[in-house]
Amino acid sequence: MSQSIHIEIDRLEGTLLRVLGLIERRGFHIDEIDLYDLGPDTRGLSVSVRPRDAGRNIDILGLQIDRLYGIKRLEQAPERAQTVRPNAEKLSA
Repeated sequence: MSQSIHIEIDRLEGTLLRVLGLIERRGFHIDEIDLYDLGPDTRGLSVSVRPRDAGRNIDILGLQIDRLYGIKRLEQAPERAQTVRPNAEKLSA
């Protein structure tokens, strides 16, 4: 079952790559990515993830993402939410 993580990130070089790399390295599949603008210095990122096995904990993943450089705010949705945002870039993995 996929769970959504909503993250506000800085527009710094490598921030998006650091987040996505961490998710993959910590044993989660990325099912869907939604990247959108929140202002001149901030982007929003919604990522739907699912663990590769039962030993993976999304709460621990959230703590690890929150420690990354360039993360402004992190929010975990209890279940996958379908939202439509205007002018959003949509990528599917």
